[in-house]
Parts: sequence; C-alpha cells; structure tokens
Amino acid sequence: MELKWALLLGLFLPSCSGCHTGYTSYEQKCVDEDECAVFPVVCGDHAQCVNTEGSYYCRCHEGFEMSLTGPCKDMDECKDAPDVCGTDGSCYNHQGGYSCKCDQGYSNYGHNQSKCIEMDCNQFGPLSVDHRPKKLKQLMSLLKKSCESLNDPHGEHLTGEELLQNVFSSSDELLSEGTIADGETLNQFLDAVENSMRLIGPQLKEPVTRMETHNTFAEVAVMRGQTPPSGRITLSTDSALFSASWETVVGESYPGFAFAALVSYKDLNSSSDLLYKISRERPDDEERGVSYQLNSKVVTAVISNAETKQLSEPVMLVFTHEEEREESEGVTYSCVYWDDAEGVWSGRGCEGAWSNSTHTVCYWSHFSTFAVLMALYPVQDTFELVMITRVGLALSLVCLFLCILTFKFCRSIQGTRTSIHLHLSISLFIADLVFLCGISSTHNQVACGIVAGLLHFFFLSAFCWMLLEGVQIYRMVVMVFHTTLKHLYMYLVGYGAPLVIVIISAITFPAGYGTKRHCWLSLDRYFILSFFAPVCIIVILNGFVFIITIWKLAKNFSSLNPDLSSLKQIRSFTVAAVAQLCILGGTWIFGFFLFQEKGTEVMLYLFTILNSLQGALIFIMHCLLPKPVRTEYYNLFGRMRPHKKKAKYRTSPSQTSSSQKPLRSDGSTAETHI
Repeated sequence: MELKWALLLGLFLPSCSGCHTGYTSYEQKCVDEDECAVFPVVCGDHAQCVNTEGSYYCRCHEGFEMSLTGPCKDMDECKDAPDVCGTDGSCYNHQGGYSCKCDQGYSNYGHNQSKCIEMDCNQFGPLSVDHRPKKLKQLMSLLKKSCESLNDPHGEHLTGEELLQNVFSSSDELLSEGTIADGETLNQFLDAVENSMRLIGPQLKEPVTRMETHNTFAEVAVMRGQTPPSGRITLSTDSALFSASWETVVGESYPGFAFAALVSYKDLNSSSDLLYKISRERPDDEERGVSYQLNSKVVTAVISNAETKQLSEPVMLVFTHEEEREESEGVTYSCVYWDDAEGVWSGRGCEGAWSNSTHTVCYWSHFSTFAVLMALYPVQDTFELVMITRVGLALSLVCLFLCILTFKFCRSIQGTRTSIHLHLSISLFIADLVFLCGISSTHNQVACGIVAGLLHFFFLSAFCWMLLEGVQIYRMVVMVFHTTLKHLYMYLVGYGAPLVIVIISAITFPAGYGTKRHCWLSLDRYFILSFFAPVCIIVILNGFVFIITIWKLAKNFSSLNPDLSSLKQIRSFTVAAVAQLCILGGTWIFGFFLFQEKGTEVMLYLFTILNSLQGALIFIMHCLLPKPVRTEYYNLFGRMRPHKKKAKYRTSPSQTSSSQKPLRSDGSTAETHI
C-alpha cells in the first residue's frame, strides 16, 4: 500500500532536469558554483577572481586594467596621467606599475611613485656665524648629508627611523648642555628641528611613529595613497595635544603623501631676557611690574603643507600646565609662539584660547613653535593694608623714640643691657622711618637701591643687638651679675657685622637692591637670602643661648643658698628677651613665608601688623612693665606739675639701693648691684 502511494506521488511531483549556468546540483538542489575555486586561473595572472551568486568577476591588480580582448593588461600610468611624477620628474612605466626619477635638486623621499618635490639641502648648510654650539653644527651636517643622499638613488642613506633617533640624540645633548640661551641659538635650533621633521616625516614607514628620549618626545603620522586623506588627525605627547583636519595638513598640493609631527621639549626654558622682550607688545605690563614665565613644555608642530602662514581653518593645541594655578587677577595665561624674525615670544596669530588651573587650549592660524606663557601680576596693596602699615609704623616710631629717650636718660636702669636696648631701638627706629618714607620710591632706581641697602643694614643690626642681649644675659647667669661687655666689641657685632654683609652683597649683586614693586631685596639669584640667612642663624643661636640660660637658672634656683632676688631679676630679663626674640624673629618668619605660593594674603597681613607694632611691643616690655622705669615716669610727671605738691613715690629700700643707683666709674653697671 505504501509503495503504491509513493508511485502515485512521483507522477505529480516535478523533476530537476538541470541547473542554470553558474549553479550546480547538490542533493537534488541547485547551489551556487564557486568558479574561482574550480578554475583558479580563470582571470589570468594579473587579476583576482571574485565569486558572486551564480557568476564571478575579475578584479585587476594595481597597475593593471581590464582588457576588452582578454585578461588584465598593464596600465601605462605615465601615458594616462602625465603629471603623476610632477613637473620635475620623469615617469618610467613597467609591468604592473611605474617609477619616478626626479631631476637634480628634487626628490620623492625614496617613494618612487610619489611626486618629485624640490629639495633645499642648503638650509642645513653652515651659516655665517661661527659661535654656534658644536653639537648644533654636527646636527646640521648630518641633516644636510641625509638630504643630499635622497637625490642619489645608489647612495647610502639612513632610514627615517634611524635619522629621527640621531636628531633627537643630538637635541638631547644640546638641551642637556644648556647652550641654548640666546635668541639666535634658539632660532637655529628650532629651525633645525622643524626642517629635520620635514625631511624625516615622509621617510617614515609606519602610519604613526612615537619616539621619546631624555629631553624630547615626538609623535609623527604619515598617510600615503593616490587620493588625499580626509577627516581629523590627533597627535599627543607627554605635555601637549594637537588636532587638525587632514585637509589642512595636505594643503593645495598633494604629492602622494601627507604627514604631521608634534615635538615636545622637556628641558627647553627661555631665559628671562627673552621673556622680558614680550613687554614690547604689552608696555602697560612693564610699567605695572608684571613678570612672565613659561608654564608649559615648548612644542613644535610641523605639517607637510608648506603654506602655513595663514591657515583657512585654525588648528588646536592643548597644553598641560607645569605649575597648577587658577587664573585670577594676579595670574593670566597666554598662548604664544616663537617669532624667529623678532627673536621673541609673541601672541600674534592666536585665534582664541581658554584656560583652567591645569590646561590651556589654543587655536592658531599658523604653524610654529608654541608654549603657554603665565603672566604674574603684582598683588596690589589694599587700602586697609596701607592704613595698617602707616598707622602701625607711626605708632612704632613714637614708641621707639620714647624708648630711646628712656634708655638714654633714665639713670636707674643704666647698664650693658640698657645700652643694648638703646642701640636696638635706634636701629629699629631708623629702619621703620626709612621703610615708611622710602619703601615705594621705585621711580628712582638709585634712590630705591639706597633705601633697600639702608633697610638691609638696620634690620640686620637690630637682630645683631638682640643676639648681644642674649649673650649678656647668659654671662649674667654664669658670672652672677658681675659682668659687662665692652662697647667696642658691641659696636663691632651690632654695626660692623651687618655692614660687612651689606658691602659683600652690594659688590656681589648690586642690582639686587630694589625691585619694580618695592625698595627691598630682589628674589633674583636668591639675593633675599643675604638677609634671611643671617637672621635665621641669629635666631637659632639666640634660641640655644636662652635654652642654656634657662637651664642654668633652674640649676641655680635648686642650689642650697640661692640669691632669690637676683635670680628672679635674671628670670624676668630672660623672659623679656625671649619675648623680644619671638616678636622680631616671628615677624620675619612670616616675612619669609610671604614669598611662598600658599597663604600669601594671610601672611602679608600678619607680617605687616607685627612689623608695624614692634616698637610698641618693645616699649611695653622694657619701659612700661619694669617697675624702676615706671618710678622714673611717675617722678617725671610729678615734676611736670609745679602748681601741685609733689607726691613722692615711695619705693622699697631694695629698689632704692639697686635700681636707682647710677653707673659706677669703673664701667660696671647697676645690674651688678641688685
């Protein structure tokens, strides 16, 4: 029964009598036949067989074209495209391709199917100047030799990668030696790098080449083909990013290749003289005392397009800041390029820029060597700060003048310590007076230098007299009051030592006295240390002296028969001297931190307040707090009121015998008779 139904169905089902051309029968189905596999040589030797559904076609290899009569035939590029080698090269056709032979003075950089471009090897030749660094001469000689070898097809020449390595090795040596200091040498170096990249870029084999050495970092991109590349290109180094369109890189003429290079110099810093020339474009900044510094690595951007003086589309450069600082009233960032014609950093050609604390984005309409310039504007003194300074210094001068009169004419306190306090007050009085009257006399350079020198001398003198007081108190403890210092020795330390320091400093760096903002010591060449270094030494020595003095006092207090009145007197002297050290030394500690980056405004106010109140604090400690001085003041005020009966101020016998006793003729002081 099953066999019967099977025979009946077979009568009505269609049968496959044959498949169409290009198909073959497989399990009673027609499937595509792969002619390329069945007949491998169906397209000949110069074409590739490509199978399709039900058929196939032949794709000619590069340099061949379809023939109407048979397989692919050789294409005569020299005949079909007469300008394939350019106007300065000869085209030679061969099986499957062609080659260009360039005329003398032209080259296609070793790619014999690229157009011939004019080679100017004389740009690497010796210049008229003879003071170029030796390494720069060797680099130029290497580039010229490599350039000339490109015109000789049979000559030996370095590959692009080898030449790039040699160029960067020479650059490392130049930058490490620090020989690139003047504008002329910098011009020659940057021109050599730019021209070397134009020579090396087309010779590189890889689409992207990155190379990093000790002082340089570069990335180079190369594109080749019959048609110009399109889209955007982005290059980056350790400190910068470059972005542009390939259309900008190619330009008007496309010789069969295009390249772009970005080179970053890790240790190329412009001297202050080159940065100072920027003031030609910004005369107002020079008057305001604005200083400049590069805040990014210097980078050179090079493209194959020779017409880069005015681009149709700006290119973008993103710089990473060397020093992270927020842009504010005191700091601004500018995009600059090296103007080799003027020998200065210039901002001309920058189409736009924006910055934050870490990066600056620049848009340029031309190519060159670029960087980010940071302008540091001097902090303007506020009205409150000026008033604090003037009022505080005026009060300090009045108090110091009273101190001078007291120490000079008050007989009950005459002695070595009083002489030291007298000269300390005189030094501070003159320093504060000069500071108040001449600190802003920056319009006259000579006068400003004299003011800075006087401040340097008298402030150092005040510290030296403070050191003498510490020594005197120590001697009083060790020798139990029976001690004094000769005035000649005190003058040699109090005035002689500061004078020697000022004379040596003035001879070493006379320009260090006076700045554009204030008549004080300059920060250049660490000249400010001629003041801070002696101050730190004196403060440290005084600290050691007071520590030993306090230890001796404690030892004397614990002895079997201590002279309590004398020891208590010395203790009060020591406390006053330590407080004085804290006032003078602490003030200039804030002055030192004033030159640091952080906390400048707070330190400025603390320094100004403490410095302007030094005289008042000294007057309180040495004139108002000691009881013998107060007694003299009370008696003086009593004598100034003759219409009333003078009220005699009673003192204890010990005070009468000790504090009011005049100086003895043998040179000892009242301090030896307490």
